[in-house]
Amino acid sequence: MWPFTRKTQTETKGLAEPGDDLYAIFGLTPTAGTGAPVTPETALRVPAVGSAMRVISEAVASLDVGVVRIEADGTETPEPGHPVLPLLRDHANDWTDGFSFMRDLVIDALSDDRGGMAYVNRLGDGRIAEIIRYRRGVMDVQFNQTTGEPSYKVDGRSVPASDVIHLRAPFGRAPLSLACEAIGIALALDRHAARLFGRGARPSGALMFPKGLGEEAVKKTRAAWRATHEGEDAGGQTAILFDGTTFTPFTFNSTDSQFLENRKFQILEIARVFRVPPSMLYDHDRATWSNTEQMGREFLSYTLEPWLRATEGALRRALFGAEERGQYAIRFDRDDLTRADLSTRSTVINSLTASRVINPNEGRGWLGLPPRAGGEEFINPNITTTPTNGNPDNAA
Repeated sequence: MWPFTRKTQTETKGLAEPGDDLYAIFGLTPTAGTGAPVTPETALRVPAVGSAMRVISEAVASLDVGVVRIEADGTETPEPGHPVLPLLRDHANDWTDGFSFMRDLVIDALSDDRGGMAYVNRLGDGRIAEIIRYRRGVMDVQFNQTTGEPSYKVDGRSVPASDVIHLRAPFGRAPLSLACEAIGIALALDRHAARLFGRGARPSGALMFPKGLGEEAVKKTRAAWRATHEGEDAGGQTAILFDGTTFTPFTFNSTDSQFLENRKFQILEIARVFRVPPSMLYDHDRATWSNTEQMGREFLSYTLEPWLRATEGALRRALFGAEERGQYAIRFDRDDLTRADLSTRSTVINSLTASRVINPNEGRGWLGLPPRAGGEEFINPNITTTPTNGNPDNAA
C-alpha cells in the first residue's frame, strides 16, 4: 500500500483563457497561424472580406423580387397583388425595409455556419404579419444527426420549421468560417503593417560603441539621438557621432521586401473562398477590359446565381403554406444583372420583337415603360402596317 495518496491535476478553463472546445461551443475556431479566433466582427476589419460580403449580399438585395403563379403547363405568371410581396419589397416589419432584410439575411449566411435565419410571425388566421431577423445568437438551430432535420428555437422557445426562413451556405459552413486561416493571416499582416509604419516594427539601426558605457551615459546618448534624429521634424539632419561611435542601419530581408506581395496574395485567397473576382475587390493588377467582362459574367453564373436559387427556395418554403408551394414561387428579376447600355438593349429588344419572340409591351416592360394599347400583339413593327380585319400578318 502506498504511503501517500496521489492527487490528480484538474485542468480548469474559463472565459478568460478559453480552449478549443469552448471556442467550438460558440461556433469559433482558433486559427493555426495567429491562435486567435476569427469572428464576423474581427473579419470585417479586413477590407477584402467586407467588400466580398457586400458584393454578394447587396447584389442579391438590389434585384427586384416578385411572386409568380405556376400554371399547369409550367409557365409562370406574375402575381403583383400577392400579400407576401410587400413584406419582401417594402417592409419586412415596422423597423426593417425589404432591401436591408434581404441583404442582412445573405450576410448571415456568408458569415455564420448556422446560416441566415428569420422568423415568420403569423396571425391566428395564418396570414403573415411580419418577418423578423433577430440578432445573432437569439435564434438557434439544432440538426438531427441521422436525418439532418433542423429544429429551431427563438430565445429558448421552440418554433415550427415552417415559420423559419433558413438560408445556408454550401457544405453547411459559411465562407467566412472556411476562410478563417486566410483572414487570420490578413489580420496579422495588417497588425504588422500598423506597427511597421506606426511605431516601427523593427529598429532602423543600432549605435555601436567601441568601449563600454555606463547606464547613465547610454540613457543620455539615446535621448540625444532621438531628440536629434527621430520624429517628424528631424528628417535630413546631419548625424554627429563621437568617441568612435558608429551607426549600423538594418536592412529589410527578402520577406520584408515582399510584404506588399504577401498582402495582395491574401486578397486573392479571400476572393477564392467567396468566389468573387479579384477586380470586384478592387485588385486590378491583372484586370483588362476583356477579362473583367468575362469575370463579371462568371460571377453572375457561378457565384450569384446559386445564392439566388438558394434564397428563392428558402423564402418559398417559409412564406407559403403546403398548398401554396405548388402554386406560387419567389423569383428575382435577373434582367438587372445582365442589363447592358441603352443602345445595346434597344437593338436586342427590336430584334426580339421583329422576330416575334416577345411583343412590344414586353419590350417596353424591360425598359421600365408602361404598356400601350395594342402592344400585346406579336407583330413585326419594321414591316407591318396598320392591321386590317384584325390580322397582324398583313404586311405592306
